[in-house]
Amino acid sequence: MKLSVWARRQGIGYKTAWRMWKDGKMPVPVEQLPTGTVIVHAEERQPGGVALYARVSSADQKADLDRQLARLTEWALAKRLPIVDAVREVGSGMDGQRKGLLRLLRDPKIGTILVEHRDRLMRLGLEQVEAALAAHGRSVLVVDPEERTDDMVRDLEEVILSLGERLYGKRPARNRARKALEALHE
Repeated sequence: MKLSVWARRQGIGYKTAWRMWKDGKMPVPVEQLPTGTVIVHAEERQPGGVALYARVSSADQKADLDRQLARLTEWALAKRLPIVDAVREVGSGMDGQRKGLLRLLRDPKIGTILVEHRDRLMRLGLEQVEAALAAHGRSVLVVDPEERTDDMVRDLEEVILSLGERLYGKRPARNRARKALEALHE
């Protein structure tokens, strides 16, 4: 494909792509025809683009969504990964009904889902999701693979809340989770 088409698909300007080619920094094979046209051979090397996924647990943490997306974008650009989508969600890591995440998992054009920490994607069952995606040639890429342990109480609260919601409904579960945490602190 022509360099201009490749640049448009990557979400960058033609001049930026041209400079990358001139500097020898193209992430894919490139050749120049005798007419001067630059041809990019990218189809066989890129099975899919990268989708950025940022999540916070509550509405009072919404400001952190922009910071997460900024860090993910910076990391993806530094690795020259083609960004095709970005999803920001507010919801529990235990909730299996997050519309943005489900949309990413269903989209076959997305080759990799990029998250900052494992727990930003989901609290439990990440290994099964990774295995299912791998069966289709897709993957989950974690920028900071270190396990975060500073929010264990919040994790415990989310587990109690999630299980309580299934048994008692949302409002009673929230009250029971609050009481359980108060007892835990005492």
